[in-house]
Amino acid sequence: MTDWMSWLVAAGILVVAELFTGTFYLLMIAIGLGAGALAALSGASGSTQTFVAAVVGLAATAILHRSRFGRPARSEASRDRNVNIDIGQRVVVSNWQDGRARAMYRGALWDIELGPGAQPEAGDFRIVEVLGSRLIVSNA
Repeated sequence: MTDWMSWLVAAGILVVAELFTGTFYLLMIAIGLGAGALAALSGASGSTQTFVAAVVGLAATAILHRSRFGRPARSEASRDRNVNIDIGQRVVVSNWQDGRARAMYRGALWDIELGPGAQPEAGDFRIVEVLGSRLIVSNA
């Protein structure tokens, strides 16, 4: 097997592995291996092929890391609707005392606190955050 074929086989293996992991980092390394294959096709020496593959792979990985795809979204789990199914749900509060209340929600008694800008009046409220056993709510 020639050098360029070896580079492409290794790149193909990484592309398949990337499909199982769901990250783009292995794909960036596979791009570097593809560049090594191009260097081999152009007749470069083995050390030059390796150098080209490493430089292109590292550059592609660095570019990915700086992009929005390389960083996970930083959000608090207590406010993230994808993490906590209670965010956005409604709860009925009948009376307030000093910005706090207790109300039944999903079959249990919860401590409820007002969120920023919410008014302490009886009625429906929307859950905006869950902190332990406390629901932080805003007016519906």
